[in-house]
Amino acid sequence: MKLHATTLKFLAANTLAVVCALAGGAHALTPEAAKAIAAGDNDDRIKALSAAVAVPDDALGKLIDALLDDSAKIAGDKVLIVADGKATDAATGAETALPEGVEDVVNNNRMRRELEAAKAALGLFSDSVRVRNNAIAELKDSADESKLPLVNRALAKETEPSLKAKLEQLRAAMLIASGDKQKRIDAVNALASSSQPSVRSLLQERLNAGGETDPEVRAALTTAIKNVESRLAWGERLGVVFTGLSLGSILFLVALGLAITYGLMGVINMAHGELLMIGAYATYLTQNLFRQHLPGAFDYYIIAAIPVSFLAAALVGAVLERTVIRWLYGRPLETLLATWGISLVLIQLVRTIFGAQNVPVENPSWLSGGIEVMSNLTLPYNRIAILFFAFFVLAGVWLLISKTRLGLFVRGVTQNRSMAACMGVNTARIDTYAFALGAGIAGLAGCALSQVGNVGPDLGQGYIVDSFMVVVLGGVGQLAGTVYAGLGLGVLNKFLEGWTGAVLAKIIVLVFIVVFIQRRPQGIFALKGRSAEA
Repeated sequence: MKLHATTLKFLAANTLAVVCALAGGAHALTPEAAKAIAAGDNDDRIKALSAAVAVPDDALGKLIDALLDDSAKIAGDKVLIVADGKATDAATGAETALPEGVEDVVNNNRMRRELEAAKAALGLFSDSVRVRNNAIAELKDSADESKLPLVNRALAKETEPSLKAKLEQLRAAMLIASGDKQKRIDAVNALASSSQPSVRSLLQERLNAGGETDPEVRAALTTAIKNVESRLAWGERLGVVFTGLSLGSILFLVALGLAITYGLMGVINMAHGELLMIGAYATYLTQNLFRQHLPGAFDYYIIAAIPVSFLAAALVGAVLERTVIRWLYGRPLETLLATWGISLVLIQLVRTIFGAQNVPVENPSWLSGGIEVMSNLTLPYNRIAILFFAFFVLAGVWLLISKTRLGLFVRGVTQNRSMAACMGVNTARIDTYAFALGAGIAGLAGCALSQVGNVGPDLGQGYIVDSFMVVVLGGVGQLAGTVYAGLGLGVLNKFLEGWTGAVLAKIIVLVFIVVFIQRRPQGIFALKGRSAEA
């Protein structure tokens, strides 16, 4: 691993400390040291603990564990560890009889914090990379110069490049408060190459809290903070872009079904959000079914929930089209009022069956966690999965509409219903299929949303307006326009939120859409040919 030039200079200036620490590594815990750690004034105990941790051994680790779980006792000049009715000498490990009149060791909160920090410090020498990494992370919160010999030993022993870099930063963080001005400057310069938010906080605290008064060191701190912030800014920018794409993928997945029911069929379906809600509740029921009857396969319930949510929403959509929507074609205002009433009925029905509170939908283990791209940028697995799932659904819808016999009939009926009927197409059946398809896609969106948000009766209300805006902005009946509009609005909304806040960002986006539609009423992509005039 290539080291920053300042870091190399910083390490070279402290080589003597490393050698001295290594030279003392052969010492073991003595009875006197054990007694000093377990008994006496807290300040003296902490000094004895720091001295012992600088040259750790197995006996010290066992003593610290015993002190933390209150199994350490004091018997004269010895410290005993009592477990399972047996007593062992903390220093030598030899078994001994438990004498009468042993004293308990009392640890207040301050002492327990020091013991926990010491335990973390001992983890620096573990054979496990994970344990060493956790130890470094824990020591960041209690970094002080007294633990420097220990870090020097760990740094000389460490072979993992990433952990070595973290130890270098930890060492610099310990020296940033040193009484030696040059050590402080070297430490600040070493930390300037970091890209960790915690390092920025450490430098800012040192600069702003009045901990540093020397003008030269303060200038170095200011420069280092700027360097760290410039690196963190890239993570923040990429985070905004990813969050915007994630929101955009959800928006165009929600709007995709509406692009069929409204864009192709001309039905203003105000119950589209409730079809999305039905898909989310179908996912919830599938999860419960797997938890009760197939607990060993629980991690795969989301795979089964995808077709279930599609079929549940498509069935409801087919029923709505057959019973209500089919009588209102060509009357958009009446479809708006009718579907709005249906949405209220569906919301109340769900409240009656499942209750008014949100229901819990758990992510499978393989959708939990995320990929750490940068120190301040983690991409959650569930949002990455939704991004790919949205494009998979888009590809499926495009193939269905463009390459299948059903898609040909749907396009024929929507472009010229009477001519399609003259050619022998059962237009009423195609209407049902098309509306059920749009409703089923809304169900898929609900399945996806259940992995990133709350599932409740009002789930669809938060997306119905946004989905209509996506469809209108992209161009009525245009799948490509739905994609561009959904992703564009998602990214734009997240960029604006960082500057103006969530509410004002929504208002600005709405104003932008109104102005855009005034200038280009047909949206981003306009229909071409005779169907555009129909």
